Amino acid sequence: MSESDCKSRKRYWRVLPGIILAACLVGVSIPLARQLSDWVLALQGSDPSSSSGAVGPISSVPVAILLGVLTRNLIPLPEIFSSGLRFCVGSVLRLGIILVGIKLSLLDVFRMGAAGIPVVIVSITTGIVVLGWLSRRVNLPERLSVLIVAGTAICGVTAIAATAPTIEAEEQEVSCAVANITLFGMLGMLFYPYVAHTLLDSPEKIGLFLGTAIHDTSQVVGAALTFRDVYHDEIAFKAATVTKLTRNLFLAVVVPLLAYRYARGKARARPEGMRSLASRAELFRLLPAFVLGFVGMALLRTVGDLTLGGGFAFGVWDAASWHEVTIQVGDVWGSQACLATAMASVGLLTRLAVFRAWGWKPFAVGLAGALLVGAAGFAATILFGPWVRL
Repeated sequence: MSESDCKSRKRYWRVLPGIILAACLVGVSIPLARQLSDWVLALQGSDPSSSSGAVGPISSVPVAILLGVLTRNLIPLPEIFSSGLRFCVGSVLRLGIILVGIKLSLLDVFRMGAAGIPVVIVSITTGIVVLGWLSRRVNLPERLSVLIVAGTAICGVTAIAATAPTIEAEEQEVSCAVANITLFGMLGMLFYPYVAHTLLDSPEKIGLFLGTAIHDTSQVVGAALTFRDVYHDEIAFKAATVTKLTRNLFLAVVVPLLAYRYARGKARARPEGMRSLASRAELFRLLPAFVLGFVGMALLRTVGDLTLGGGFAFGVWDAASWHEVTIQVGDVWGSQACLATAMASVGLLTRLAVFRAWGWKPFAVGLAGALLVGAAGFAATILFGPWVRL
């Protein structure tokens, strides 16, 4: 056996314990998330059976990170798990982001029409600009600020997971940002369906508002399911999901933008002679390979959807089979397997003592961001909503 083969085998055995531990937590988080989803939907008067398969108002990803945090801080973990957990936070997380891209199709953007795009842009821009300013006002750590901005403005946990490697965020910062998104997104999921029914007068407007005001995709789906079952409105459900998927597509634009802003801030803090060299080196990380892979999978989904017009996606899968392929790759392998495993590993590397140092500031910024993004989405919905038809 060659020396390189020996090294590869040693590395494999070194990372295996951490991977197995994280995977075990995911195995617990998936049924637990389903049970919690059913409970939330039943509490709101919705039919739990309408949340089938991998889709539900509570994702296994934040459940996995919570289980990881609890395990880390209640049970002493041997050092043998560290290498595998860091492998999950790096390589497995990036693979998950790539696979999740197949859930998104450019046809969804075209289906909503040009009038829906400004609503999404207003919501995202408000989150980036206002939360960035507010974070500076309360002296929130810069990397934590970027993660909260990404999660609030774009697509919740997925955006946080995609942004973290580009700014070299620490596990504790990722955990805090995910906690923000989970808490305030859940509150929006519980209350916004009833707010939308009271204040908005068409199903398209209601769907636009739910899709832009709530953070995570699973939370938007939960709110839309609740509205559909309580008020018997299928159009609002479709509008909300299409709006959220359209918003998710901006991940490929906003993640490099946030990484650039962070890199530029770091460059300013360096001595003058080192700035240009450091800036050039960091620019190569602004559009990393996994973001390009995410875009590639979205394009693959789009081409597959287009070829369904001829009867079969890529001449192989009929409509039902192609839909199942996208669910398996995006939801099961991307979200439930890879992202949940990576987030469980983040939790297993997080010490709660770090949160005390930050105090109330991250959650004050998260609350303000949730309210402001919701208000911006509502205002843009009132302005552009009359021209959206599904």
